[in-house]
Amino acid sequence: MMDMTKQVADLFLLALPIACIAWTVTHEEIFREPREFCVKKSKDCRNVLQRKFFYVFTCEYCFSHYVTLAFLFISGYHLLFEDWRGYLIGGFALVWIANIYMSLFGLVRVGMKREKMEADIKEVELKEVKEEIKN
Repeated sequence: MMDMTKQVADLFLLALPIACIAWTVTHEEIFREPREFCVKKSKDCRNVLQRKFFYVFTCEYCFSHYVTLAFLFISGYHLLFEDWRGYLIGGFALVWIANIYMSLFGLVRVGMKREKMEADIKEVELKEVKEEIKN
């Protein structure tokens, strides 16, 4: 039972850096230029394999599979079985949990952006009221 508890704990811990890397590459400003290049190539390449290759870097779900493969190789993580089946099950479980993390982060981020926009609107309204009072 302790081994299963460790496997599940490792699942939730390993999914964190997978989610972080997948989200950063596919959404954050620091990778904007390479991502825009990949978006263009994913639409303009004549070869379907080239289009799919470049698309991977624009989709957090798709990219998380490849990040997961790297983490499976680095960590040797497996779930339920100690052979290839454990790596397969563990890999898909890691992708699933990482994508839950990214979805939650996306929801929180949207909420934060909305709050910032509302605060900016209120600030503009306050400036307008102050200007009216001055005049």
